[in-house]
Amino acid sequence: MAVRLDHQTLGIVFQSRPDILAGIQTAADNPTRTRLFNDIASFIRERLDSADAQDEPASKRRRIDVAQTQFNGHPQNRTLPTATSSQLASLSPDAASQDPILLEIKDISVTAPQRKKYDFCFTKNFLYARAPGTSVPVQGIIYPWQSIEHAFYLPVPDKSQAQYNYVLLPRDSYLPVTKQGSANPGDRPAALEPLVLTVSATAPKPGSVGGPSAMPAEAVSDTYSSLFHWALTTWMRSAGNHSCQLIGSDPKLFHSVARQPHRPSEKAVHVKAFRGNKDGFLFFLPTGILWGFKKPLLFLPLNRIVAISYTNVLRTTFNIVVELDTDPVSGVANSGGGAVEKEMEFGMIDQEDYQGIDERYVRRHGLADRSMAEQRKAKRELAENNKKPAAAGDGDEAAAEAGADADDGLTELERAQQEAEQRLQDEEDDMEEDYDPGSEGDSDGEGSSSEEEEDEDAQGDYDEDDEDEIEDEGGED
Repeated sequence: MAVRLDHQTLGIVFQSRPDILAGIQTAADNPTRTRLFNDIASFIRERLDSADAQDEPASKRRRIDVAQTQFNGHPQNRTLPTATSSQLASLSPDAASQDPILLEIKDISVTAPQRKKYDFCFTKNFLYARAPGTSVPVQGIIYPWQSIEHAFYLPVPDKSQAQYNYVLLPRDSYLPVTKQGSANPGDRPAALEPLVLTVSATAPKPGSVGGPSAMPAEAVSDTYSSLFHWALTTWMRSAGNHSCQLIGSDPKLFHSVARQPHRPSEKAVHVKAFRGNKDGFLFFLPTGILWGFKKPLLFLPLNRIVAISYTNVLRTTFNIVVELDTDPVSGVANSGGGAVEKEMEFGMIDQEDYQGIDERYVRRHGLADRSMAEQRKAKRELAENNKKPAAAGDGDEAAAEAGADADDGLTELERAQQEAEQRLQDEEDDMEEDYDPGSEGDSDGEGSSSEEEEDEDAQGDYDEDDEDEIEDEGGED
């Protein structure tokens, strides 16, 4: 069996250094080197996991001392409490400006929520933008690290020069939720909007990177991409946001067959599509489908998709209909408070990409089969329940059940084995109750005589029918 690179482990270990990843992929040209790179990545990941578990000062120092740095005599060991995105959005610019700036990257283009160039500041608890020459964070572009749920790194379509978008999605900001009427819409603060930053494929300009962490940042500033990969992953981890991973598009997972007119040698990892009368681009990513980059930007996670179907399939174009499960378990509520299945349609997709989308993405992820939706939903609920503390009432019931189970003195594994044995015994008992000895054996000749009678009856019916047919034929003659 051919030895292959462990892309998952390598991606986790070197996600902030895409240049190293590219070098490993180039150098892994034989089984010996491939095994060596896999062993190195596994060793580093084990050390990182061990360091996170022990949470010792030494492990924190290995994270470039971001978490332990002190400024103006104030220790930066505060943690941001878990909160909803609406509560986080209500944080004022003053709250963010009180955090000392650890890293500053100047002159960055912003596509959303505003189209403008800003300087971006990285602090212990926040990522925020501010206008050049000012010291006040821009209202609406203040993102607590704990609020970011998804992060993507995607090439910008239709550009002659390579550019890349960093897409940061806070909680409750990316699903297509129907707007409900409200008598007092001002009672609730507006939720955070997605953040889209655009960088070029070149190195940062001289003097554009500053702050106390500028020195370690310089070591990863070969390009804007390597700098932002390192900065985003470092500060999210330092703030305790370990669930969000920076994910890039993968041509091996999906790429369009259409040739890009601006960069013909590069495979397009997107397709053009319309949502209503708005044109945009669909990205088929490892964790879901993203539509951008016009407002409102949408992301449809795989664990939210019930099924995908096709409509208006014509000679040159077709439409995709994505059926979503918008259960309020993730905080996306509706007027009824229950689960709502929302359909999103993306139209005017080039017919040439139908096979690639259907075979390489939809069917690979089981999205054409509605029966798989419950499994995806269960995984999502399990992951989200692990993130959230249980409600008070539910906690009492769970504690009572746990106490009852604990009284038997068994471990969880032993209890599960006992339950499995009990189920097996119950099934055997049911089989014994349903068993009829006369149905299988020839006791007293009952089984054989019954079968012979049925055969004789069938034969008799057949003979009578034959005689009728012969008489009919004789009458005709």
